[in-house]
Amino acid sequence: MATSKRVLFAGVATVFGAGFLMGSTMQGVEDAQAQSADRVFELRTYTAPEGKLPNLEARFRDHSMSLFEKHGITNLGYWTPQDEPDSSNTLVYIIAHDSREAATASWAAFLADPEWQRVARESQVDGRIVSGLVSVFLDPTDYSPIK
Repeated sequence: MATSKRVLFAGVATVFGAGFLMGSTMQGVEDAQAQSADRVFELRTYTAPEGKLPNLEARFRDHSMSLFEKHGITNLGYWTPQDEPDSSNTLVYIIAHDSREAATASWAAFLADPEWQRVARESQVDGRIVSGLVSVFLDPTDYSPIK
């Protein structure tokens, strides 16, 4: 399982970098470059219990992304793996924070938000929708097209 997560991380990082090099996303690169050089990225991988990935995706689509923005977290990209077994239970996304300290403050505000607490409670009325979470903070390299 750990090897699978490392391969998934490498794949997502490659896809993320390649996507920003493509012409259709060049505006995203320009916008990203305008941000603070101290910005940090967070790669998060969620594993859902069997059959719960659609519920997890709905929670992000309908609630989490806008609540992230409300609390200073920048949404950059969301993916599901193409290959089994991860394609049926895994959501991977990358967000950005102004700094590591800002990330800590943003997550604390997000988790304390009464709207988030309601959404979390309501989205799990039929059982938990997250069985695992891996979070990795990343610094862009000096040659990265996104900083």
